[in-house]
Amino acid sequence: MEIHQAEYVVSSTTIKQCPQPDKPEYAFIGRSNVGKSSLINMLTGQKKLARISGTPGKTITINHYLINKAWYLVDLPGYGYAKRSKSDRKSWEKMIRDYILARPNLMTLFVLVDARLEPQKIDLEFIAWLGESEIPFAIIFTKTDKLSSTKKDQSISLYKRILKKNWESLPPLIQTSSVSGLGKEEILTYVDETNHWFQA
Repeated sequence: MEIHQAEYVVSSTTIKQCPQPDKPEYAFIGRSNVGKSSLINMLTGQKKLARISGTPGKTITINHYLINKAWYLVDLPGYGYAKRSKSDRKSWEKMIRDYILARPNLMTLFVLVDARLEPQKIDLEFIAWLGESEIPFAIIFTKTDKLSSTKKDQSISLYKRILKKNWESLPPLIQTSSVSGLGKEEILTYVDETNHWFQA
């Protein structure tokens, strides 16, 4: 699949404000500053579609982008950013949880993790919750260009070992780089294939 058109549609603070669920939808989420906006811009080929900020926790709404007039790409707020107030964090968590559990056209949730870091407790707990909630998801490793090939392989192998302790089969694991474009074809092929399962 190639992305020929990507346009911003709406930013929502509740699931009721989201677009009609008449198209397949793929949401991106991860800890603050994991490289989510950069990845979205790399996938769509638009440098300024998703706003990139040096300040973690910048995304505070559910942002919908219509791709090729056929499916939605959704930018969700990052989780785990401690410098926001406790009430803000609780509000975001409820918004995200409501969206993930109740959005009928959500085909896959892409969970972004920083390949440079050891598996983080907050990511593993979130992934476990997705499994318990029976939400389809894939794990995307970001910033792989900042690691040597050996370090990258070690990082992903460690993740696999930890996940296998609790999972009979692993979700899709995709390596990406917003700099080199690594993973773009794999993610878009996954979306293209999954779109066929959507029923309006």
